[in-house]
Amino acid sequence: MTHAIQARMARRTALLGLCGWATLPAWSAPTAPAVLTQAALQTPKALGAATLAVARAGKRLVAVGERGTVLLSDDSGKSWQQAQVPVQATLTAVCFADATTGWAAGHLGVVLRSDDAGATWHKQLDGTQAAALVLQAAQATGDAKAIANAQRLVEEGADKPFFDLEFSDAQHGFVVGAYGLMLATADGGKTWTALSPRLPNPKSLHLYGVRASGSTLLVAGEQGLLLRSTDGGASFTALESPYKGSFFGLLRSVGNVWVAYGLRGSAYRSVDAGAHWDKLDTGVPMAVGAGMALPHGGFVLMSQAGDALVGRDDGAALRRIAAREPVPVSGVALAEDGSLVLASLRGMRRLPALSVN
Repeated sequence: MTHAIQARMARRTALLGLCGWATLPAWSAPTAPAVLTQAALQTPKALGAATLAVARAGKRLVAVGERGTVLLSDDSGKSWQQAQVPVQATLTAVCFADATTGWAAGHLGVVLRSDDAGATWHKQLDGTQAAALVLQAAQATGDAKAIANAQRLVEEGADKPFFDLEFSDAQHGFVVGAYGLMLATADGGKTWTALSPRLPNPKSLHLYGVRASGSTLLVAGEQGLLLRSTDGGASFTALESPYKGSFFGLLRSVGNVWVAYGLRGSAYRSVDAGAHWDKLDTGVPMAVGAGMALPHGGFVLMSQAGDALVGRDDGAALRRIAAREPVPVSGVALAEDGSLVLASLRGMRRLPALSVN
């Protein structure tokens, strides 16, 4: 396994308010791991923990990472403090719908919600519940293969990670993960619906990225998988992919430019919600592991070596900002003061005074 893939699996992985339990077979689901009920340890070592994603919550920065670590910064990433988290499962993704309401997701199918800008969190979903929901949805289709796959998920227990999540507002959100797992909520995470049986993903490939714009939804994943829904997730079609390697993430700029990025420095740009893709010349040979849309248009991609690649919506060449410190970057956010703040496997990093707009 290459370093890029190892880093990606560390970021997204280690290789998900229950809406209703499905009817289970005679055997019952395995006992939930203890880390799903044990609060994250409060320790100074958390400030140096591996972090896997970072997002803005108003002026605050919220980073998530290993063993349930959540870090908060109110000074653009210059200093950090640890939040209260009810689980010790590693968290791989975080997003906020507004300045106070946000979600984090990660290993063992965990989804957490915060209503105070990340200071405290409560669990809304775990892998045992998610597997039961997938089985319930599969049984509704009557598809024997889907039912068998879902039964296997239930039998295996809460061992599947989520890799990404997207909330377009405080009510509507999606979460994606390993082996084609995808769930949606329309009530802020109180209840969830399994979308996995609706996906044209016969190999149950991992889903690494999800982004939404109105009723249009794009999903990117393993082996170049690209899926699209134009009806808010009611149905999906497989898109013709420009790349056969894995996509590790998606972003959508404010100018409605979509970018899929992944292995070996690959990045592709679409202006028609995935119908056509143009290759971006990143100029880097290693994986692109993180990306974000800029508030006034354009975007930033981050290589696994810490290089920043700044792009414009007009498709002009990417501008490379060489890494000041080579670190395996797994998440990026723009701080209030204009600095890039990076989540990495070596803890949080801050790149001050960078002109990225």
